Amino acid sequence: MQYPIRVAQVLGNMNTGGVESIVMNYYRAIDKTKVQFDFFLSKDSAFPQREEIENLGGRFYFLPSYTKIFKYQKTLKKILKENNYKIVHSHLSTMSIFPLFAAFRANVPHRICHNHSTASWAEPKKTLLKYILRPFNKIFSTDYFACGEKAGIWMYKQKCFNNGSVYIMNNAVDTDIFKFNCQYREEIRKEFNINPNEFVIGNVGRLCIRKNQEFLINVFKDILKQKPNAKLLLVGNGELEKKLRTQVSELNIENSVIFAGVRNDTNKFYSAFDVFCLPSNYEGLPVVVVEAACANLPIIVSQNVSDELKCFSSLKKINLVDKEWINAILSSKKRENDVHKYDIKLAAKNLQSIYINYAES
Repeated sequence: MQYPIRVAQVLGNMNTGGVESIVMNYYRAIDKTKVQFDFFLSKDSAFPQREEIENLGGRFYFLPSYTKIFKYQKTLKKILKENNYKIVHSHLSTMSIFPLFAAFRANVPHRICHNHSTASWAEPKKTLLKYILRPFNKIFSTDYFACGEKAGIWMYKQKCFNNGSVYIMNNAVDTDIFKFNCQYREEIRKEFNINPNEFVIGNVGRLCIRKNQEFLINVFKDILKQKPNAKLLLVGNGELEKKLRTQVSELNIENSVIFAGVRNDTNKFYSAFDVFCLPSNYEGLPVVVVEAACANLPIIVSQNVSDELKCFSSLKKINLVDKEWINAILSSKKRENDVHKYDIKLAAKNLQSIYINYAES
């Protein structure tokens, strides 16, 4: 066996989303004398990780959009065949059918379908497409991965999950960098003119239907009636930003809601929060909850988040009902969480062993 083993990591747009963060977490922690990552991404990616990947010895390939199906297939198949990959790891969830079919045609022996999400009819067109494509992924994949139990069962079905055919690749993080830090708290609050005694509700994620910040803003309006000095701090951007800003304006709460935009120092924000909220319409296992747990924040999530996260003592799962969220936020308390399971150092060793076993088989 020749080391390092090169694994083709297939993503879509490589920007600053949760999936990209997880792949990069594993890449930073894995032993690159044994395993190296090659990144396959869309041509129109912002690709802020480019310099880091180059410095770590990784390679990257730009692909046409998979909406240009024939060009996408031809390009990907050619690269996979020329480099003689033994492993293709696709992170496109139900859209993995496209790279996995190319990998099948290129005779790649191990083709991993990795599901990072579920679905919700709050996004009808997107969800319909997910349900149409879902069964085809099992045809062209040899190995089934998921970020958590909920995502694994949704993608591969209960029977497949129960018989041990699905590997749960935890959304692991460097737990040390997300620990509570007084200096970070002061730094972030000073940047956004938040007083030390003000109560901050935090959310980190794409501003989109899936993350459901619209619900959180409505809840926050009622929170202000009881905590006039409260602040809602939203970290991220997305297609709903304009709509959410309009909602905030119409509710006349502009002075209490902060849109922080995309940041490369999100680890600092958890120290500035007093409670973390994620009212998602649908989820797999969100890495932002793991990050918040490292800071021992009170965490409130919707029932749509995976049950595995109940291992965090500071977490509450509740229905998407305004009154329940208001009560949960106002009564939230900080508790210490056991985050060992999501430590990237351990998780990367496990993934490395799997890759090596695949390459040697």
